[in-house]
Amino acid sequence: MTKTFTLGLLLLLAAVTTIAQQKILNVGVAGLSHDHVHLLMHQWKKGQVTIAGIAEPDAQLIARYKKSYQLPDSLFYPDMAALLKHKHPDAVLAYNAVADHIDVVEACAPRGISVMVEKPLATTVAQAERMAALAKKHNIHLLTNYETTWYNTNQYVYDLVKKQEAVGPVRKMVVHDGHEGPREIGCSEDFLKWLTDPVKNGGGALMDFGCYGANLMTWLMDGKAPVAVTAVARHIKPAVYPKVEDDATILLEYPEATGIIEASWNWPFSIKDWEVFGKSGYLHALNPTDLQQRRKNEYQPVKVPEATYTDNITYLAAVLNGSLKPENDLSSLENNLIVVRILEAARTSVKEGKRIVLKK
Repeated sequence: MTKTFTLGLLLLLAAVTTIAQQKILNVGVAGLSHDHVHLLMHQWKKGQVTIAGIAEPDAQLIARYKKSYQLPDSLFYPDMAALLKHKHPDAVLAYNAVADHIDVVEACAPRGISVMVEKPLATTVAQAERMAALAKKHNIHLLTNYETTWYNTNQYVYDLVKKQEAVGPVRKMVVHDGHEGPREIGCSEDFLKWLTDPVKNGGGALMDFGCYGANLMTWLMDGKAPVAVTAVARHIKPAVYPKVEDDATILLEYPEATGIIEASWNWPFSIKDWEVFGKSGYLHALNPTDLQQRRKNEYQPVKVPEATYTDNITYLAAVLNGSLKPENDLSSLENNLIVVRILEAARTSVKEGKRIVLKK
């Protein structure tokens, strides 16, 4: 084999790899009742993703999205079975009630189609474990999408703590997540219908925003579950949210660290921040772009580099083409099985008024 031929072959392989990595995903959509689906619609309008089909039984929802985004009639199917009978998308994105995520996996896994759901993975450990078993049996990826995964600051906090040892061993983590309330900020009635339902969402603010902190802390703790979980929930606005709690505080105990998750639909403003206290310093990711570091009395803003993956679609494409392995990252199945265990333990702690020790 000549050097020229070898070089040409290598260049061809590199070009094929680049094309594969740049391939635009063709996705199926399960449901339109989650308001986060608007993000996908904007990605579609920008040409960042194509849509193979949308499974949605609600005629008024279909009409609304058709009008808002000029979606053709040909995209719509009454359910996932009908969609998958006619289409074989690269993956399916779930924008339905959390309790219905399992139905999406039941439909997709036997057909070898990977699934990405909106956070959290499931409402119960039993559901999550069934979904994981299906994913393993049929060799598909089962991923969970969180807004905070794509914050450059969160990615850099992890690098500073785990790779650069900027603050020493982690001693305490605090996550504040939430806003004024889903009704107060104008969430759609279709979204509110299941978001404020104790079965369809598994709870209220505890599930909606408690999952963010559980996700980040599991990541920083190297994919280990806490030893125990203790939670307190409040019902501050029963007239607005009669069926579910609207405020929750969750305490996670690790062998050498403590995690505090403050989840609420009662903040005076929207907040998603993350504080990490180490033996020698402190990091505070205030939002997607602003990060502070403190040693004793000195506060310093930290210049934050852009993360490798800044949205769910580019991340999903990398996972599907094999250039990225989820392992124990924020979207991974391993991480999110632990997140559901934490959330279920937190609900049990609230109900029984006691500390819940997690089984190993």
